[in-house]
Amino acid sequence: MSISNALTLQEIVRAARTNLAQNEWDYLVGGAETETTLRRNRLAIDSLALRSRVLRDVSAVRTEGRLLGHQLRIPVFLPPIGSVQVFEQGGGGSVARAAETFGSMQFLSSVCTPELEEVAEASSAPKVYQLYLLGDEAWMEERIRRAMAAGYSAFCLTADTQVYSRRERDMLKGFVPGSGRQVSVVDDFVWQARMNWDLVKRIKDQFDIPLVIKGIATAEDAGLACEHGVDVVYVSNHGGRQLDQGQGTMEILPEVVAEVGGRVPVLIDGGFLRGTDVVKAIALGASAVGVGRLQCFGMAAAGAAGVVRALEILEHEIQVCLALSGVADVDALDKSFVCPGPPVADAHVTSAFPHLELESWRY
Repeated sequence: MSISNALTLQEIVRAARTNLAQNEWDYLVGGAETETTLRRNRLAIDSLALRSRVLRDVSAVRTEGRLLGHQLRIPVFLPPIGSVQVFEQGGGGSVARAAETFGSMQFLSSVCTPELEEVAEASSAPKVYQLYLLGDEAWMEERIRRAMAAGYSAFCLTADTQVYSRRERDMLKGFVPGSGRQVSVVDDFVWQARMNWDLVKRIKDQFDIPLVIKGIATAEDAGLACEHGVDVVYVSNHGGRQLDQGQGTMEILPEVVAEVGGRVPVLIDGGFLRGTDVVKAIALGASAVGVGRLQCFGMAAAGAAGVVRALEILEHEIQVCLALSGVADVDALDKSFVCPGPPVADAHVTSAFPHLELESWRY
């Protein structure tokens, strides 16, 4: 089957699983230690129900979003994946082309291949450069200058990776992902572990580029980010791959949105795989939603074309969800459209695709 003929996201996930060896699949779907945070990401989304309004004209539904001055076809972006080249050899370049074809924004990880300049040249899609601090401040400053020179729209500092986590799916097999990190021992990220709010201030004082802080998980840190002039607050727990026993990001989102109070955009990722997931997050105040594992499923299924098709299907899901909720414009969403709702299935990394459970092989 050509991936362009896929009608459901389930088909893309199935193709990804078929194409990936067990090590690469486990790296994609795994999390830290007990994988509780990973499951809570999904559980937090599934614990919200949608409240639909009726007799509203939804003959034309608007889904566009906006981020950092750029128009997005849907309020979704492609978040940084350090080892995206594990899933398709084009890596960040393939993601860049997919972002341009569909009309999205790419966040490029600093441990992704190819280099940031080559990815910048791969497409005209807006891009944000995300950095792991694996060198001293001079090393960091050189990276920021290169990103600015290459035309990146913003700089993103990841704050939830002070040390490399214990990813036991990988450790038990001695598997080293494409970014080259050793997962069989506790890594000492010397410079990453030393990051603090003074570093954020120095970046803001020295560089004229919007700054995103990724890894915000409390209202307290969201407030500090705003006080330090951060331009975008990014709620994330690294897809459940860093701190085990953490909250799901959708649990965190309301307190962060309340603390930020509209001062800056709030982004979120963590378990978002369906159009209804995106609608829930926007209703609770997110400006845009990152779909990291969905990006990887698309890459593993068919490279850039797989990512584009996944986003097209996601767009249709969002359109249908909005129309059936009585919403003609995504900007009209607010918290009145969501309410608590008990989940109906066990939460896990592919539980958003219940028909996969009917397959003859295990996910």
